[in-house]
Amino acid sequence: MQLSELAAEAAAKAETAATEVETKATPEATAEAAAARAALAKANRIVVKIGTATITKPASTPARLTRAFSPDGKSFLPEESATAGGRTNIDTAYIYHVAEQFAGLVQEGKQIILVTSGAIGMGARELGLTKRVTEVRMRQACAAIGQPILMEEYRRAFGVFGLVAAQLLVTRDEWDDRASYLNLRETVETLLESRVIPVFNENDSVSTAEIGNAFGDNDRLSAYVASKIDAELLIILSDVDSLYDSDPRENPNAKPIPYVRELSEKHLAAAGGRGSEFSTGGMKTKLAAVAIARDAGCRVVIAHGREPNVIARVAAGEPIGTLFDAAHALKNRIRWLKNSQPRGRLTIDQGALAAIRERNSLLPRGVIAVEGDFGRGAVVLVNGVVKIISNFSSAELLAVMGKRSDEIDALLGPDAPHVVARPEEMAFLDE
Repeated sequence: MQLSELAAEAAAKAETAATEVETKATPEATAEAAAARAALAKANRIVVKIGTATITKPASTPARLTRAFSPDGKSFLPEESATAGGRTNIDTAYIYHVAEQFAGLVQEGKQIILVTSGAIGMGARELGLTKRVTEVRMRQACAAIGQPILMEEYRRAFGVFGLVAAQLLVTRDEWDDRASYLNLRETVETLLESRVIPVFNENDSVSTAEIGNAFGDNDRLSAYVASKIDAELLIILSDVDSLYDSDPRENPNAKPIPYVRELSEKHLAAAGGRGSEFSTGGMKTKLAAVAIARDAGCRVVIAHGREPNVIARVAAGEPIGTLFDAAHALKNRIRWLKNSQPRGRLTIDQGALAAIRERNSLLPRGVIAVEGDFGRGAVVLVNGVVKIISNFSSAELLAVMGKRSDEIDALLGPDAPHVVARPEEMAFLDE
């Protein structure tokens, strides 16, 4: 079935689902949910995140392809694609199924970006390890082993359907340094213009939380990718089918939430406690990713990765999983600043904080403490509520904090800046 046909069918299903599930919703809210689903069919740039649990072979039967040969009618799928791949336990049939859906979307004129997990798991299985790898050095070693295995599976599957895959391994550093970010963005734009599928993964062989350049999870990475490249739709696939109004493990009457207009404390509470998809590393990290993507004007759908034809059906607007509607998009520079990792911290007095909230510049006289070692142009967190691009290095700020503007030249010279940051160089985290 073509995407256009799926879209027509999905529109009817979305309207029905919005009415049936949102029994307490007003007619306006029901119509809003149906309209948001229908809008997914118009998304041209789509990011798809696939988790480790989804691409490894489950206990149940793996996904089946709807055709056994490539679009040219000549290249039959490899025999091993019907089963999981060797010792790595990767479900190659599932990856071919993903490639098939991507090919259909590309034929419809869509631009697709993939964010994938699985490198550490692939490497661990290649080494014959049976337990979860937790030690940092071994995780990095497993990532180095597993990443080429994982990428080769994608390359081979995509090639069957006439697609080319491009590997992009990133850390937080590529996003936090604006020049690097702009270069990366240009690379992605060039790949998409060439109808290539960029495949992102965190560069786990070099990134660690200890040195501050790790994303921590690929849900968050997918949100950064969606945010930075102006995607209109982010599809997060895992072993959870939707957000529920309570933990379904503990409450048999828990109901799925098909549509979320605004994230609230209620939704965070519904994400549940520790120890599963409803915990840190699970649904809560997904909601953190949702918040990042929504700020960029990107809609997000969380759905079960093993739902048949799930990517194409979500992209057509079918009511699958939970749809989080987009917020008002932030400007690119503010979005980059808000999502960047701070290199240091400042404490300023309440008068200075009130002044910058009124969109005035931050002056050195309002600074009362400096933490960290950073240079000019670094992103710095101020009072825990606003990120700025500092015009001073940490050493310079230590010299001029609390000083009046007319004292700065004597301390740093006539070419020294007189403001720490201007309003256009600030992003409040609570706005």
